[in-house]
Amino acid sequence: MKALVIAPHADDEVLGMGGTIAKLVAKGTHVQVAVLTGHGDRPHPLWPAELWGEIRVECQKALDILGCDAPVFRELPAACLDVLPTYEINKVLAELVQLTEPEEVYIPFAFDLHRDHGEIAYGMSVVTRPYLPSVKQLRRVLAYETLSETHLAPPYLAPAFQPNVFIDISSTIDLKVKAMKAYASQIQPDTLPRSEAAIRALATIRGTHIGVEAAEGFVLLGEYQR
Repeated sequence: MKALVIAPHADDEVLGMGGTIAKLVAKGTHVQVAVLTGHGDRPHPLWPAELWGEIRVECQKALDILGCDAPVFRELPAACLDVLPTYEINKVLAELVQLTEPEEVYIPFAFDLHRDHGEIAYGMSVVTRPYLPSVKQLRRVLAYETLSETHLAPPYLAPAFQPNVFIDISSTIDLKVKAMKAYASQIQPDTLPRSEAAIRALATIRGTHIGVEAAEGFVLLGEYQR
């Protein structure tokens, strides 16, 4: 089986589903992680170009820990996707789907606080419409939750993340934490969301839904039995 994990920014893939990635790889699934944003092809309004070099090295180290092949990087300008033409985002996503021919796709939750997540989730919904010939092999589309983004949208103004798919990661939670620690520039102290303590706490909560030590939660967006 082939799975495509769409990460708006490097580390979203580990925070959202690092345990599941490691579990899929262990079962023989080919998991391709695609990190969509970077400096962009024009001067970035917020960050210097060299910033992404460090983070991308960390990303490769994290995915090595999870057992993945090298990530695919694209250059949509980070934190600017809400002002980028939709067709530019959709073109990048469509090319990735065509390149990888996934049977499962994992995307960020559409109502995360970070607008990059929402734009990418919308674009993936467009390019994975199940009647399209380009996704005839696609079986499932799921959304993952990202600490520091998924749970910070204003309450009652946007739909909450309510997972209906739970994957037991009791055997891979330690790999998930180790992979996140590879992101030395992104990991936070234990009182903050992107921390070992928060990762383990969320995994414990999700685990209680299915009676296991640790789990990751997802929203099933589509399942296609052809």
